[in-house]
Amino acid sequence: MGNEITNQIFDLTERVVVITGAGGLLGKQHAEAVARFGGNPVLLDISSNSITAIADSLSKKYGVDATAWVVDITNEEAIKENCTQIYKHYGRIDGLVNNAANNPKVEKNTSQNFSRLENFDIEMWNQDLAVGVTGAFLCAKHYGKKISENPNGGCIVNISSDLGLIAPDQRLYQQEGVEDAMQPVKPVTYSIVKTALIGLTRYLSTYWNKQNVRANALCFGGVENDQPYEFLEKVNSRIPMGRMAQANEYQGALVFMLSDAGSYLNGAILPVEGGRTAW
Repeated sequence: MGNEITNQIFDLTERVVVITGAGGLLGKQHAEAVARFGGNPVLLDISSNSITAIADSLSKKYGVDATAWVVDITNEEAIKENCTQIYKHYGRIDGLVNNAANNPKVEKNTSQNFSRLENFDIEMWNQDLAVGVTGAFLCAKHYGKKISENPNGGCIVNISSDLGLIAPDQRLYQQEGVEDAMQPVKPVTYSIVKTALIGLTRYLSTYWNKQNVRANALCFGGVENDQPYEFLEKVNSRIPMGRMAQANEYQGALVFMLSDAGSYLNGAILPVEGGRTAW
């Protein structure tokens, strides 16, 4: 009896959940979490290279209607068209996971380190904010509006980061024998984007409240993904649990927010980072 009640409260059967950046490391995990609990994941990405295969696999494995759509979320007209297509296909949209983001890289040449603030390129700044902030706003504007038209509302989940709550510890990226002006750092746009998503979450949590649209943010920590041993040693020493996350360890928190288990959760900024922000 207890398991039956638990399964019901986390059930996502028939719910249509749009996931941006679905071809990425965590995007795939988000889509599988939705499908595992009976929902229909709608995979959005700027490229069809991986999401078509992911959607087909999830449909077969879990018996759901997972679909893949190529959409540039920085293009409002493309989003509007896609929103219409999704609504025509499913007849509803119940959830939105704003997951898409650029992962700003550390560029190097013989004279400058472009990850550093004083060298950071304005075009890279614009691109990172266009995807991570403007894209999330546009998706909330259009897919969120459809969610607000449901009789029972729905949920928007913004994927932030522990670096939306704390500053990056630049000592993690330091390299021996490199002068200070050339040391690699976590690029500024990552912190800006992830902090902005927290502000967007709070705004959305009070915007469609009469339509029962909840908005929450998940602040994830890092994921272990073949990083160098020396880097992992430094990162792990700063996490109370002593390790980075496995890619699938965020699924439970996402399902909690999207399902009836989180029916009274609204405007929450939830750290899921092994306790890193507690120190």
